[in-house]
Amino acid sequence: MKSKMIIDEINNAIGAHGMWKMRLRTAIATSTCDITSHDAGCDNKCAFGKWLYGPTLDHAVRAGVPYQVIRRLHAEFHQAAGTVLAEVERGNAAGAQAHMSGEFTERSEKLVRALTKWKGELMHSTAAVHHRPAARSRLRAAIPRLRRFAPGAAVRGYGAPGTP
Repeated sequence: MKSKMIIDEINNAIGAHGMWKMRLRTAIATSTCDITSHDAGCDNKCAFGKWLYGPTLDHAVRAGVPYQVIRRLHAEFHQAAGTVLAEVERGNAAGAQAHMSGEFTERSEKLVRALTKWKGELMHSTAAVHHRPAARSRLRAAIPRLRRFAPGAAVRGYGAPGTP
């Protein structure tokens, strides 16, 4: 899967999971929610979870450490959201707020930090790949200037006689 597509999914996930805070705050304030605690606790029902577990990610991405960490943190995030909603369903607003302020916030922040880190790594690796050809062409353009200062000097790897 292309890095750009993964970055887009990460951006969508960060936004969508930010909306969970509003959803949970509303549930605590109104004592109702449009989703059950059981469904909220499942990490494969939201759009990001469907993408994480779906067929679009190749084996190399799934085998990578960033994916493994994100998948675990995403599951923990949903477990924490389910716990908050379970307290709402019991009518325990104070308990829901305590879980919201504690465990949910901690898990949410960890997930967003990890998503941001993965996104940064993907952006860095994509930028490095795109900049390599440009750097190579700048180096090739500099070779004639270098030869003026050191006539006959071999510049290894860039077409000098006898160099690979």
